Amino acid sequence: MAIDEPFVINLADAPAIGAPRGATFIRLEPDGVTWPDTGVNVQVMEPGEPNGRYHSEPVQEDFLVLYGECIAIVNDEERALHQWDFLHCPAGSEHIFVGAGDGPCAVLMIGSRRQDACHYAVNEKAAKYDASVSNETDSSAEAYADWRAEGADAQVTNPWSFR
Repeated sequence: MAIDEPFVINLADAPAIGAPRGATFIRLEPDGVTWPDTGVNVQVMEPGEPNGRYHSEPVQEDFLVLYGECIAIVNDEERALHQWDFLHCPAGSEHIFVGAGDGPCAVLMIGSRRQDACHYAVNEKAAKYDASVSNETDSSAEAYADWRAEGADAQVTNPWSFR
C-alpha cells in the first residue's frame, strides 16, 4: 500500500506494538505501510526498560524526548536525558535508550530507512539493562533471539495519551 496523500494521525490513536521485553513501539505509519525513506515512531519505556539492543547504523538518527526521563548510552557514554532534550547520532554512533525516573518515558525516533544492516556491539553499560548482545553481530535475528524466544510482538493498547 502506498501513501500518496497527506494525512494526520494523533499519537494517542496510533497503533502500538508490545514485545515480551523492551519498549512499546507506537507506529505513525498506517497499517500495512512502511515508508521507503524515513522511519518515524515513538517508543515508550518504563524505568529500567531498554528500547532494544545497543547498536549502530550507517546513517544518522535523531531523537527527541517527549516526556519523562531516560538514559541514552552513546558510544559507551551514559547521558541522562529529560523532556525536550534532543539527541543527534551521526552515522556509525553506537546507542540505545533505557527508561529512567519514576514513570514512563516517550522518545520520538527519526531515521533513514536505508536497508543497510545494523551492527550490534557488546557493551558492558548496556548489558546492565539487558540491552547488549553477548556476541557482536550484524544480524537482528541473532541480536534479538533471546527476546523473541519469550514470545512474539503483538498489538497492544496504546500506552500514551497526549490529549
